[in-house]
Amino acid sequence: MNLILETNRLLLRELQLTDAEAFFAMDSNPNVHQYLWNKPTQKIEETIAIIAFVRAQYVENNIGRFAMISKETNEFIGWAGLKYNTDVVNNRTHFYDIGYRLDEKFWGKGYASEASFAWLNYGFKTMNIKTMTAAAHTNNGASNAILQKIGMQFTQNYLEEGISWNWYELENK
Repeated sequence: MNLILETNRLLLRELQLTDAEAFFAMDSNPNVHQYLWNKPTQKIEETIAIIAFVRAQYVENNIGRFAMISKETNEFIGWAGLKYNTDVVNNRTHFYDIGYRLDEKFWGKGYASEASFAWLNYGFKTMNIKTMTAAAHTNNGASNAILQKIGMQFTQNYLEEGISWNWYELENK
């Protein structure tokens, strides 16, 4: 797919197998998974499979989650991007959502907001997505604040596997 987005501090590019080690370091951290089912990755092979799955989404849906790379240090910060979701989430299917996940050492520096603004712009202006969605664990104050900061509107609370989530939407105007 050859898509690269740039922000002031970030390069947003396709996930690659060369990202596996840094991706695994992020995803094996229990703190990163506190609001993600508390299931940190146990083996790097799981991370490699996730990267392969996301790369298949690039081909199937012409979009997916992308690596966030620091322009200053060339470090893998995490991932962010759009996903065309064909699973059932909150009684919906076939929708676009915006998401992000960062290595803990990069939390609180504005990277998730910066990347998300770029992805919203791309999704609305280039892809002409009508409605962008997102979900955040109800107790994840940081993620809920980021979604509100980028303009997402809380629409409802829902339960998935007994866990409370907040659902957000933003219409393309």
